[in-house]
Amino acid sequence: MIKAIMNGCNGKMGQVISAICKEDPQIEIVAGVDLYDGIKNDYPVFPNISVCDVKADVIIDFSNAKAVDDLLVYSVDKKIPVVLCTTGLSEEQMEQVKAASGQVAVLKSANMSLGINLLMQLLAQAAGFDMEIVEKHHNQKLDAPSGTALALADSMNDALGHVYEYKYDRSSERKKRDPHEIGISAVRGGSIVGEHEVIFAGLDEVIEFKHTAYSKAIFGKGAIEAAKYLAGKPAGRYDL
Repeated sequence: MIKAIMNGCNGKMGQVISAICKEDPQIEIVAGVDLYDGIKNDYPVFPNISVCDVKADVIIDFSNAKAVDDLLVYSVDKKIPVVLCTTGLSEEQMEQVKAASGQVAVLKSANMSLGINLLMQLLAQAAGFDMEIVEKHHNQKLDAPSGTALALADSMNDALGHVYEYKYDRSSERKKRDPHEIGISAVRGGSIVGEHEVIFAGLDEVIEFKHTAYSKAIFGKGAIEAAKYLAGKPAGRYDL
């Protein structure tokens, strides 16, 4: 059985993943990491991953950007592969992720949903026209636009030779739309788990792709499958 450390175990996703793993005979959570200790778990919980002394095959991370630095140091030091699901990382941290992948297996995805990753592949084939992305999330989400929206934009930009810039706000200037831009809009409200709509607007026709998440469980299932895949893998950068 694969033994996993859940970094951010007492957050919403950490608890979702812990519950799913209880029913999965192939993987178990053997330790958790979280500053908040108000939840009782079936495994020991440490306030910082640097003091975790439980042996494991893989780390699943759904924490926050501030916790990622210590996570990468620990992962490299202990040579434990890590499924990195935290979004909102700085450019400097992304460079740290790249450096860490030279010494340990790192799987980094902006969204652990299998459906979103399929959508990225479809968008790479459909890229063109005037492209706009509208993403919607609950009112507790801190970062905007979402990491998934940026990843969707990247998938189209990659397919078109990286000639597009991203436009997040049009209120500060009055001018026609630049043909080499991808607009990204963020909506925050209620308890929306996650919705991403990609619009291809052409002359007299519009194509729309849309993915809606109805439960956080889809992200948890994807992260767990990624952890099973990554355990035992050699150093390198992996994706879904």
